[in-house]
Amino acid sequence: MPAATTPSPARRLRGLAGGLLTVAAVLLAAAVLLPALLGLQRYVITSGSMTGTYDRGSLVYDRVVPTASLKVGDVITYDPPASSGHTGLVTHRIHAITRGPNGERLFRTKGDFNAAPDSWTFTLRRPTQARVAFHLPYVGFLLAALADRSIRMVIIGIPALLVALSVLAGLWREAGETAAAERRRA
Repeated sequence: MPAATTPSPARRLRGLAGGLLTVAAVLLAAAVLLPALLGLQRYVITSGSMTGTYDRGSLVYDRVVPTASLKVGDVITYDPPASSGHTGLVTHRIHAITRGPNGERLFRTKGDFNAAPDSWTFTLRRPTQARVAFHLPYVGFLLAALADRSIRMVIIGIPALLVALSVLAGLWREAGETAAAERRRA
């Protein structure tokens, strides 16, 4: 039986790097897929208006709840009214709930880091609304980076290239060992 050889430091480093990349990929997949299976929606915080609670780059997970159950203090992700001048979804805390002229609930929100409440009020006409359940700090930066095609190609391309090079190196080594065995037999 041949003596066991100790792997070279470079080989151990490659194994460690491969293991870490695998763990990171599994954790990212879990952060994206598992909550979706549990019925949660995810959003990346892109502004600093909730800093201190949900910093820029945080990934927030929202659970859809009955709109009637919302109360002051809840953090919701919603589309502000067109008159607000704000485009895109906003994740802010409900600052006040009042009644409009027709008895409808009017909501006013405020970013935790902002000095004043948002300048607009709005109604939520749907029977359900997304309310923040929990968040993962800074994970949103990674998801936002994956939205960029060139970064996505690098993240996918480099591991694919490493796998291809590893396979080619193995084939090369195998071919060399086969040739050496044939020379010994001859």
